Amino acid sequence: MRQTYGLGELLENQVDADPVKQFALWLAQAADAGVHEPNAMVLATADRDGKPSARTVLLKGLDERGFVFYTNQQSRKADDLAVNPACALVFPWHSMERQVRVEGTASKLPQEEVDAYFASRPRGSQLGAWASQQSQPVESREELDLQYASYERQWPEGTEIATPYFWGGYRIEPAVFEFWQGRVGRLHDRLQYLKDGDTWQLRRLQP
Repeated sequence: MRQTYGLGELLENQVDADPVKQFALWLAQAADAGVHEPNAMVLATADRDGKPSARTVLLKGLDERGFVFYTNQQSRKADDLAVNPACALVFPWHSMERQVRVEGTASKLPQEEVDAYFASRPRGSQLGAWASQQSQPVESREELDLQYASYERQWPEGTEIATPYFWGGYRIEPAVFEFWQGRVGRLHDRLQYLKDGDTWQLRRLQP
């Protein structure tokens, strides 16, 4: 199962001084290269006792303020972020021999942003958000399908579906970025950006 890396390199004079701009560049390159769901990111959280958990969510917005995703706010990740907003992201672009890690702090999005995004979702995703009590046990798949069908009847095709009261979004304000590029002999390139006030400091880490 061992792979040999060597598709590219990552040098200090090749990256943007702003890690958000560097990330946006790599994200665009991943999309152009045909990486499946390049906006998929592993979100790691921890509860009030420090017990960690991780799952894959989708990046739905990015600007200088941070990384945006949406979720059921009665889920485990939402419970974790309510008591411990420190979290981490991983973007694993294996086919490009690249990875990006981000560490930061999550905060809830304003309701108007949540409503605007929810209105843009496909109808099936909107109904699914209502039907799923995320992370809670369910007796069977059939029960879940019945829950979905009940909301289909409540909101027939063509009607506007309201944002669930338990559904929302988060913005993760980054404090640390790490860009990783696989290299021959496991001497990988790792460039880390650390937030220092209003500026970013760049340094190389040993692999």
